[in-house]
Amino acid sequence: MNVLVIGSGGREHALSWKLAASPLVTRLYCAPGNGGIAQVAECVALKPLDFDAIVAFCREKNIGFVMVGPEDPLVAGLVDRLDREGIKSFGPSAAAAQLEGSKGFTKDLCAEFGIPTAAYGRFSDAASAKAFVASNGAPIVVKADGLAAGKGVTVAETVAEADAAIDEIFAGRFGAAGAEVVVEEFLDGEEASFFALCDGKTVLPLATAQDHKRVFDGDKGPNTGGMGAYSPAPVLTPDLVARVMREIIEPTAAAMRARGTPFKGVFFAGLMITKKGPQLIEYNTRFGDPETQVLMTRLRSDLLPALIACHDGALDRIALDWKDEVALTVVMAAKGYPGDYEKDTEIKGLDRAGAVPDVQVFHAGTRADGGRILANGGRVLNVTATAATVAGAQAAAYEAVNLIDWPEGFCRRDIGWRAIERERQTA
Repeated sequence: MNVLVIGSGGREHALSWKLAASPLVTRLYCAPGNGGIAQVAECVALKPLDFDAIVAFCREKNIGFVMVGPEDPLVAGLVDRLDREGIKSFGPSAAAAQLEGSKGFTKDLCAEFGIPTAAYGRFSDAASAKAFVASNGAPIVVKADGLAAGKGVTVAETVAEADAAIDEIFAGRFGAAGAEVVVEEFLDGEEASFFALCDGKTVLPLATAQDHKRVFDGDKGPNTGGMGAYSPAPVLTPDLVARVMREIIEPTAAAMRARGTPFKGVFFAGLMITKKGPQLIEYNTRFGDPETQVLMTRLRSDLLPALIACHDGALDRIALDWKDEVALTVVMAAKGYPGDYEKDTEIKGLDRAGAVPDVQVFHAGTRADGGRILANGGRVLNVTATAATVAGAQAAAYEAVNLIDWPEGFCRRDIGWRAIERERQTA
């Protein structure tokens, strides 16, 4: 089977790397891909939102399955278009992708169907949003309703900070994503990510992970798209995983069916583990980045049959096998990220880093320039390692990081710190 992956980030490199190992794959393409994906797939110059060109390419290359990586084409309806063209793909319809495309949509769904989440308000003007903040106090969370590339959320420690975030959103910082604001109760606890596949009816749990959103060590600085992750997440014990499935994931799948918009694809649930139990922070309707990198390195089974089963409604016939090892990934970013950063700086030493045992270097924001690899994004590399313990995976990942020669890049040096503390306490 010829397979096309849509996207160009570290998530798509990890997915392409995993799909390339499938015996079912004849030829693997990625559009548009990046400098690292070119090592495992043929990169093609297609834009993820150019649906006509994607369909034409699928016809030309006899593509049997399309794996849609990023959220933008999902929300814009790429899967709907491919379905109309008779081309199988992985991901939700545009109607179901509203779970990610509109935070207000998801909050309303949770309220209607009793799914545990923070109390909230939805607002289309600054004055009403600020009145809600004034009546509830701080800390409080302010979110742009739509897609903002992981940057539309402010955890405000003061009312003034919340008001400033509201003004910033309505002033247009996030474009159309900020036409509406969601203001939420602050949840106190530990964040974790939970992933599950769904074919519209059957839900198959995948694995857990924890991300590091803040840009600097010690969880300091602004939120980013993610500076590192590890899997599994120790905070999500088997009992809590069962609760997440019972109280959050399965009710969401049932709610989407009840609304006539069955969900097919991956539920990526951002959770807060509170004293009351797991609470839903938000849904993403595609694989996470950088969480995919740690999930794919832990997944022993072939990924492709599970993706196809989601499309075909046959997920009840799929079982997945996971390695017991821990996987940990460190994001290397361009200096200045998540603000302004320099592009087209050369990265050396990638072969040395990739030669460290049990390490994979996934490319996110890179491009190939002859024999050179150049950085052309904010988050640029995902140095990913597996080991028996979080501490072991962390040591291997940073050993590889230290072999990469890229003066214009930086990374956090404490990825996995919370899980390593747990390991020390239980040793």
